[in-house]
Amino acid sequence: MSELYMMTTITNRNMLPNFLGFYKEEGVTVNLITLGRGTAASEVMDYFGLESAEKAVMFAVVTGETWTEVKKGLQKRFRIDVPGTGIAFTVPMASIGGKREIKFLTEQQDFVKEEEGTLKDTTRELLVVIANQGYSNMVMDAAKSAGAGGGTVIHARGTGMERAESFFGVSLASEKEIIFIVSKTGQRSEIMKAVMRQAGMESKAKSIIFSLPVSSTAGLRLLEEEQED
Repeated sequence: MSELYMMTTITNRNMLPNFLGFYKEEGVTVNLITLGRGTAASEVMDYFGLESAEKAVMFAVVTGETWTEVKKGLQKRFRIDVPGTGIAFTVPMASIGGKREIKFLTEQQDFVKEEEGTLKDTTRELLVVIANQGYSNMVMDAAKSAGAGGGTVIHARGTGMERAESFFGVSLASEKEIIFIVSKTGQRSEIMKAVMRQAGMESKAKSIIFSLPVSSTAGLRLLEEEQED
């Protein structure tokens, strides 16, 4: 996958409408929003000029060119490089399951799909599944049928559901579950295919799946030994 990134933005919740408006102007669709709370020690918060406030976390898919322009806008409009405003960062994407899903996630951006790949020396990937709420078991059953281990589920709210329903021609729930699955790079394709086949857009789960490269892991040695046995 060439020049495609998962952009994550974290800011105080009261700034959420401002950021959403800005991203809309830039042609970036925020796909998911979840809530959180700052956890840094008070001295760290003081150092960076941050408050221990309720946080909003936004996820969007951007091309490298889009990120360059968005970053400039974040610095100019929100002064995001000044402590206390928030943070935005990108992670390179390795793969997205399905052509319609790629077009949906990058519809307003100039992106041409090229050969998929992984970062050099990457042996594991983080598979991210976005599914309708209540269908995480369906997703995990599909993933495990292709050799996946366990997963982690968090809740979020999908945005732009009217656009999604028009794009896919199906009714989508706004309440979402995000399932994180760490897998070996060699197993990625089979797991993604299984999820798309058993819990994809043609199922009640209406899942979209993509993967992010993982540079290093800890705590997976015993799991690997069990799989080898």
